[in-house]
Amino acid sequence: MGLVYNHRVVPVVAASAETFTEQERQQLAPYFTNLDGHVFALTNLPETVKGALFARYSRSAKSLRRLFLDEFASGVPPAPHADAGVGIERAEKLYARVFNDYGDDSVAQLGGAHIACEYVSNVLTKVLEWGRLMAYLEQSTRYVPYTDKLHGRWRYHVPAEIAAGALRDAYERTMDETFEVYARWIPPMQEYFARRYPKNETDSDAVHRAAIRAKALDTLRGLLPAATQSNLGIYGTGQAFEALLLRMRAHPLTEVRECADQMLVELRKVIPAFLVSVDQPERGGRWSKYVAETRERILETAAQLVVDEPEERDEVVLADFDPDGEAKVVAAALYSATALPDDQLLAIARRMTPDDRARVLRSYVGERANRRHRPGRAFERTAYRFDVLTDYGAFRDLQRHRLLTIEWQPLSPRHGFTEPDAIHEAGAHDDWQRVLEASAALHDRIVGAGLPSVAPYAVAMAYRIRFYMEMNAREAMHVIELRSAPQGHPAYRRVCQRMHTLIADAAGHHAIAGAMKFADHSEVELERLGSERALEQKRLTRP
Repeated sequence: MGLVYNHRVVPVVAASAETFTEQERQQLAPYFTNLDGHVFALTNLPETVKGALFARYSRSAKSLRRLFLDEFASGVPPAPHADAGVGIERAEKLYARVFNDYGDDSVAQLGGAHIACEYVSNVLTKVLEWGRLMAYLEQSTRYVPYTDKLHGRWRYHVPAEIAAGALRDAYERTMDETFEVYARWIPPMQEYFARRYPKNETDSDAVHRAAIRAKALDTLRGLLPAATQSNLGIYGTGQAFEALLLRMRAHPLTEVRECADQMLVELRKVIPAFLVSVDQPERGGRWSKYVAETRERILETAAQLVVDEPEERDEVVLADFDPDGEAKVVAAALYSATALPDDQLLAIARRMTPDDRARVLRSYVGERANRRHRPGRAFERTAYRFDVLTDYGAFRDLQRHRLLTIEWQPLSPRHGFTEPDAIHEAGAHDDWQRVLEASAALHDRIVGAGLPSVAPYAVAMAYRIRFYMEMNAREAMHVIELRSAPQGHPAYRRVCQRMHTLIADAAGHHAIAGAMKFADHSEVELERLGSERALEQKRLTRP
């Protein structure tokens, strides 16, 4: 067998794997998934050692396994369960030299860690989840009822900034009453949905009960304040954790800064070399100071120059797009299939009829069997910027999409709140109104006490928050198809279906919108969401 190159058959010769002595094989076996192949994984090694090996690898002609034997494994007993701490001291010295002498920060991308942050507020979880290049799993408000207590207290955070006294008493009293209302309405709301959605013959009792409880919790989550405590799991590289901790150490909230200190202690137990500079005054300290000072400056400047009140807007607005974007995506789709330069292809795409452009994109997208079958990078050639004003609960779900660009304004009661139809029909309207009013009053009282950065803790998730999402067409496909699926929450489904409509009608990118075949736009579904939209748009208008 061989490869055909210019009509000549070139034999394919597989390079032989490096050979090791029997003693070397015994030393290597616990730490590598195979000793003979060209592809292998590292096992049973601290993340610091893995990263150090790769860092050294980039500057050496040796194979990775030979590097391990020559420079990291000296004196390791040849046993299957050898000490996994091998090479730590050498790795630490290597990282110190790489960072200090070479300034090669990218080395910190080569090792990572898992960490759990438990009983942290929803305000803090948004700070933790800001970074793009990390993985997060946050406790759900759909599947977990927030009715358990820790040391006799409902699951809410009490900010250290609120000192003992009348304001703290009011804060705790409001939170207690909020959680009592939330917990009290879970059984009646489940009964309401059980009547509204009786069990089908094909559903088991367990499946039906789970679905009914999810609907009840989805509906009631708007009562929960941003102070509600959650559990969050994070995986990231050393570099990502360093960036996260530097930002957290510059944050105005005590909870965030204290969490950063706790994370640093734990992370240094597993990836210490990656985080050496975080708390060094002349390195990480200066970086965090820069972040804090920049934040204060823009707040001061905005207060001086922006005095207008917000104008009325739809829930979702297409704030910016490229009118030529669809032609650019078509040109990009053709690029790898031709020998033409990019600008020539763009000229050709511009001359095409709409039908021809749609034909190109249909060929490029192919037959997608499900939403996980996504087209290539040509769809990254154009982007859309959406300005969104929706409830905080829906924002929490949409904020999880981090490969796009997302930024949000402080949570407050100023934009009013939403009220699902089920709240009124189940008889919970008066309690809903009372909780939301109390939330707004507590927010305003905290602001009046000179603690504006602390005030969002008091705000219920039914209140609306303004944020923007800017994404290329490929990410838009992922977000819209995922978040418009029938099993999703009506609030963010409505937002994403509106995004889909705006791409087609406002931007005029019909072929791109047409490629998003798994965006749920059935007539029955739209009719149901339309009804919920009118009901959810009931809001309290506040100055």
